[in-house]
This record gives sequence, structure tokens and C-alpha cells, in this order.
Amino acid sequence: MIDAHGHVGGWADFFVPEPGAAWLVDVNTEIGIDVVGVSHLVAVGRDPAAGNELALAEAERHPGRIGVWLVADPYRPDAAALLREQLDRPGVWGLKLHPDTHECAVIDPRYEPLLELAAAAGVPVLSHGQTRSPYSDPGDLAELARRHPAVPVLVGHAGLWQDGFDRAARLSAAQPNLYLEICGSRLTTRWLERLVAVAGADRVLFGTDACFLDPRLGLGKVRFARLSDEDRALVLGGNAARLLGRRLILASQETP
Repeated sequence: MIDAHGHVGGWADFFVPEPGAAWLVDVNTEIGIDVVGVSHLVAVGRDPAAGNELALAEAERHPGRIGVWLVADPYRPDAAALLREQLDRPGVWGLKLHPDTHECAVIDPRYEPLLELAAAAGVPVLSHGQTRSPYSDPGDLAELARRHPAVPVLVGHAGLWQDGFDRAARLSAAQPNLYLEICGSRLTTRWLERLVAVAGADRVLFGTDACFLDPRLGLGKVRFARLSDEDRALVLGGNAARLLGRRLILASQETP
């Protein structure tokens, strides 16, 4: 099982009871999640360059259990050059965009060099997605996917708000490289079933938003959804494994 959307670190706006990677790995071991892709919250909220290094250090401490989404800074002129070097580090999955925190619309030209880097490196891009946001509405993420057809674009939270889930699913169904990632407390098992029915099971990826949310709740949402065994397997890891390819390293593959 592959958790496509996690975090480590603290956050200034609210209390995170277990911000450490060790806790996350321990819980995932208990419930059967093999690996989680994280972005460090220092990178999301304050300093992408420093936070990415913190995430890379956690991947080194927990090889095959922690993957890294490198947070892309749209304001830093040398961001693409720095990320290009970091993309070659072990455990890196791809790029993470957080347009709302950075207050830079995902279709802003400042993101273009970063998307071009993702295309050249052959990595997916996970973006925060928030219905009606001026920065990350799923419609804008669909436009980003159209502009960069070689880049798998993951809509984080599948649009976040309940009134946007169905639209996000229809956008994904219409755009071959647009995927829905399902973490969030508002996305229920019934909404998951609807996303799979509209977008297709091959376009939906499991995520938990740990350590903001307990991964046990996120996993239960998929376990108890009325999905076929084949569709559930795609959501829980098959789709992520296909998109990540050789970048996916599991602990079971590590040399002792």
C-alpha cells in the first residue's frame, strides 16, 4: 500500500500531536502501509529549500518507508536548478506545489520552469487542490495538465470541498494525465465510490494527509468503500506504483 500524500514537521496554525517521521513509520507498519510520500511542513510554510533537505534526511533515515515530494518555490529564480539536483537523490518521488500557501496561482507563469523540469525528469506533480480557490481550483489544475501532457498532475484532496468532488472527477475523466488524490476529512467512503465511478479507478490515488490526519482513518475509508478488489488495489497502490515507476523504493527491496 502506498500513501501518496503525507507530511512531517510542525505547523504554526494548529497543533500536530505527532509531527515526526518515526511515529508515522511505526503506525504505517501496524496497519500495512508500505511507504508514504511526504513534504516537510517547513518547506510548505516557510523555507522550501531548507524544508526539502529535512524531508530528504527523513527519507535517508527511513529508506523504503518515506518518499519525498520536493516543494517547488515559484518565487525563487534558481528553484528549478536546485530541484534538478535534488531530484537525483534517493527516495524522491516528484514535485509538490502548494499554490494557496505560496499565494501563487498554479497557472501562473512562474510555475512553468518547474513543470518543464518535472516533464524532463519524468516525475509526477502533486498539488494542493481546493475548489473555488483563486490559486488551486481543480479547473486550473486541469489546465496545467493540458499544458503539460507528459506530467501526471495529482489533485490533492480531490478538490477539498464536498461541492467540488464531482466536478473534479469529471475533469479527471476528461484529461488523461489528471489524477485525484483522496486525503481529507471531508471525503467520505461514498464520495470515494463516486470518484471511482466517474473518473475511473485508474485515476484515483490513496492518501491520508498524515501527520495532519491519522493514517488509520484514511485507510479505513478505502477499506470500507464498496469497491471491487481490483479497483481497491489500484487506489491503494497500483496507480501510485505505475506513476512513480523506478522512483518507488520499498523497504522490502532494500539490501540488508
